[in-house]
Amino acid sequence: MPSETLWEIAKAEVEKRGSNGSEGDGVEIGEKSVFFIGSKNGGKTTIILRCLDRDEPPKPTLALEYTYGRRAKGHNVPKDIAHFWELGGGTSLLDLISIPITSDTLRTFSIVLVLDLSKPNDLWPTMENLLQATKLHVDKMMMKLGKTNSKAASEMRQKMWSNMQKDHPDRELIDPFPIPLVIIGSKYDIFQDFDSEKRKVICKTLRFVAHYYGASLMFTSKSEALLLKIRGVINQLAFGIDKRVCNVLSMQPFGVKLSILGSPPVPDNDIGKLHAHSPMELWKKVYGKLFPPKSTNTLKDVKDPAKDPQYAESEVDEMRIQKDQVLP
Repeated sequence: MPSETLWEIAKAEVEKRGSNGSEGDGVEIGEKSVFFIGSKNGGKTTIILRCLDRDEPPKPTLALEYTYGRRAKGHNVPKDIAHFWELGGGTSLLDLISIPITSDTLRTFSIVLVLDLSKPNDLWPTMENLLQATKLHVDKMMMKLGKTNSKAASEMRQKMWSNMQKDHPDRELIDPFPIPLVIIGSKYDIFQDFDSEKRKVICKTLRFVAHYYGASLMFTSKSEALLLKIRGVINQLAFGIDKRVCNVLSMQPFGVKLSILGSPPVPDNDIGKLHAHSPMELWKKVYGKLFPPKSTNTLKDVKDPAKDPQYAESEVDEMRIQKDQVLP
């Protein structure tokens, strides 16, 4: 028999690694991805830079940006790679969510939703639009994955409910996110100066949303201690290190009861006036009464990258000006 070619050996090795990566929790995958979405100017870039130990001022994120980090497991061991994606523009560029999340990368993906606590009127629509769009795309990718690797898709669905008991009273009332989700309330230093009742509504609402989606909930500010805690959780998502950190730092573990969280913060005689078909709809209406969403065009704040001074290229810009003068 003829000996195997170099190409055949390489192909067999790749197939071997792929089968090992789909065997479940027994094998640690060397590459993971973390996708940051959330409020415009909410602090996503700052968190990423801190996680990567990069001492540089954050720049405004235009459209979709990518960077990566590496961590060594030990001596003479290949470094783990973490891919960091960041969606800019708040809720104005939802179509770009489909670019980093594919059926091939889905099993190693995590979502970090950063919400600006200093802008409570924008908080619910930002959260709702981003999570709905992301979940819709993730569900599509899970269906696509199921056609090529039904075992992997089945394991992902089982993992969604792994932290909740089968007889949990809220099992029929919640909708766990298909992949790991962390919700971060940013600018807590500004938020803590709000009226106590407003803080109570925002906190209870975020705790409900985290429970509904099976997410971890945390807060951050300019405080070095809080930033270090956030960094620990992100490192867990990105590199799978320090596995105790999520249990220690998560404000709210998945599996608590709605009865413990309490009812929406509204007078009992007013709850009957709010017609809702689900707990999520009820909380949305209660939150919207105190913090009505601002009716603004999400696209109006999106700037033309070609006119952004940080991307200036004198020769290219001159040619562009000439072209614009020629065009009618």
